[in-house]
Amino acid sequence: MDFVWVVLALLAAAAGGWPVTAAVLRLARAVENSGPPFSEADPAADQNLDAELASGSRADPGVIRPPGSSAAPGLRSGSPVPGSVLRGGLVIGVLERLAVAGAILASEPVAIAYVVAIKGLGRYAELKETPAAAERFIIGTLTSMLWAVAVATAARAFLL
Repeated sequence: MDFVWVVLALLAAAAGGWPVTAAVLRLARAVENSGPPFSEADPAADQNLDAELASGSRADPGVIRPPGSSAAPGLRSGSPVPGSVLRGGLVIGVLERLAVAGAILASEPVAIAYVVAIKGLGRYAELKETPAAAERFIIGTLTSMLWAVAVATAARAFLL
């Protein structure tokens, strides 16, 4: 019977984290822009905003640029194509939450450090090139991990 609860906890951590993370990212954008939250519940919407910021077609509210400058700061020739900024985030997030919840359920919280290190090193080049993506990466990662820890901790308390 415990096996069923562990599987359900892992599924809840993996699948339930996306809506929570997307909502927190929309809230963060709304607070930053002092406007209403982004109305779409589309995971690609956040990626599209990063692409607009990287291409310079939309101003980053946190960056002050000289008049007449349209390029995003730090974006050089040879940078990732704007549409590919932080690609694969949805799949990476699911795997991240599975690993974090699994680590908590297996009483190996030290494994969470490996997840953070792998994710950060894997994204380092993209994050260095796009400051707006770096901020969203931190917010999304923390939200996603907190969700996975909360679900796994609740399941662990129930199982003991």
